[in-house]
Amino acid sequence: MGAELTSIKVNGVQKLFQGERVKKENGEIYWGRQAPILFPIVGKLKNNKTYIDGKEYFMNQHGFARDMNFKVIEKTNNLHRYVLEYNNDTIRKYPFKFKLYVEYLVKGNDLNVNYIVENIDNKEIVFGIGGHPAFCLDVSLNDYYIEFEENEEKATVLMLKDGLISNDKINLDDILEKRKILKLSKDTFLKDAIIFKNLSSTKVSLNSYSNGKILDFCFKDFPFLAFWSKVNAPFVCIEPWYTTADNYDNCEVNYCNKENMLHLKVGEKFNCGYTIKFN
Repeated sequence: MGAELTSIKVNGVQKLFQGERVKKENGEIYWGRQAPILFPIVGKLKNNKTYIDGKEYFMNQHGFARDMNFKVIEKTNNLHRYVLEYNNDTIRKYPFKFKLYVEYLVKGNDLNVNYIVENIDNKEIVFGIGGHPAFCLDVSLNDYYIEFEENEEKATVLMLKDGLISNDKINLDDILEKRKILKLSKDTFLKDAIIFKNLSSTKVSLNSYSNGKILDFCFKDFPFLAFWSKVNAPFVCIEPWYTTADNYDNCEVNYCNKENMLHLKVGEKFNCGYTIKFN
């Protein structure tokens, strides 16, 4: 389902959050997913609807790929490949013909995740795409921090309001200590995800004050990087995005005109990916 990662073990230790199998003391789950693929939108459409060629379409947050069965193309010890091809269900939500390929390749302690979108329509197709992997936190959230590869002097911080991009101006120094460190705490994600654009870094690391570096996350193909968790949950998501949610106040209602959407000509392929390097 969704060609979604369900487990990443390094030396027998689980690194990927285990979704609905992880429960609060009262039996509730924190979050039912683990690493959904976001396609053909990232984030939320205003009122969950948009217009394509004058016709109204509805899509839930982060699109439909995460809730559809992919076909297995190849499975070996260190390479898995899957594909989702347009069908009658997708056409009702998204009137474009496509193939979405997902590849997982293990090299040593590195996991390479690759997305390929192929236009098999007779017209240009338009889409957004992104990743959403959640990583286990074994101790208190206060023990963890994200370190950016470079000092972020020109980055922009975006925040969400009701799942949509807010126009509120956020001071970078209020988010990043020394323009480089994002400290995690129970209050970090009270207002939902924190999204960065215009980053100088192409890599961040997840670190623990108690246990040192957990992993490096390389995202050079992506113009946005988001971080998110549920309040007091034992995971943090590191999310490379090509596009973002609609704007709260100034929403473009026409899908193909939305900011940062990817446009792919007939017969062309689009490729992007990220790498997780475990210690």
